[in-house]
Amino acid sequence: MSFLFGSRSSKTFKPKKNIPEGSHQYELLKHAEATLGSGNLRMAVMLPEGEDLNEWVAVNTVDFFNQINMLYGTITDFCTEESCPVMSAGPKYEYHWADGTNIKKPIKCSAPKYIDYLMTWVQDQLDDETLFPSKIGVPFPKNFMSVAKTILKRLFRVYAHIYHQHFDPVIQLQEEAHLNTSFKHFIFFVQRQSMNRGGAEREGDTESETASRL
Repeated sequence: MSFLFGSRSSKTFKPKKNIPEGSHQYELLKHAEATLGSGNLRMAVMLPEGEDLNEWVAVNTVDFFNQINMLYGTITDFCTEESCPVMSAGPKYEYHWADGTNIKKPIKCSAPKYIDYLMTWVQDQLDDETLFPSKIGVPFPKNFMSVAKTILKRLFRVYAHIYHQHFDPVIQLQEEAHLNTSFKHFIFFVQRQSMNRGGAEREGDTESETASRL
């Protein structure tokens, strides 16, 4: 949630994705923020009674995109082609980029390039009304959960990279509490929705192992 970060974290890597005020999804976001503000992260990730699971996952996916967008935006000066020539989360985990459309065969690239590809790709998914409908009465596609799972799995890699490669700058910037709370919230949400089981990509199962190490 954006209120976690205070005023000094206004820099974002990509433009923030806004949920329209007055919409039902906006009300769900406000409900989640209020619950999160109570300090009970496990309660904050639970589907509110009577609400649609797809809509709840959509709202939270947008919010995690915005959270990671702000977190990575604070350390972009430290994540460069020179400091991070490959996208990794420690020596055991290296990520190659492919989106299945523009880049079909996974390519090895620097962390900033990978994260630029990733965040642009996520942004395109979130802006697609056929995948993430924002209007009342417009149904979610049948493959929505699969799409959301892939988005969250890939967003996890940004958390993993920040922790493994840039945690010292995070401490220097006094952002570690924000990072830790955001990451814990993310993990609780994914575990609650059972969206970290299996995966569409070959290295998909490494995320849960990396999370446990973090």
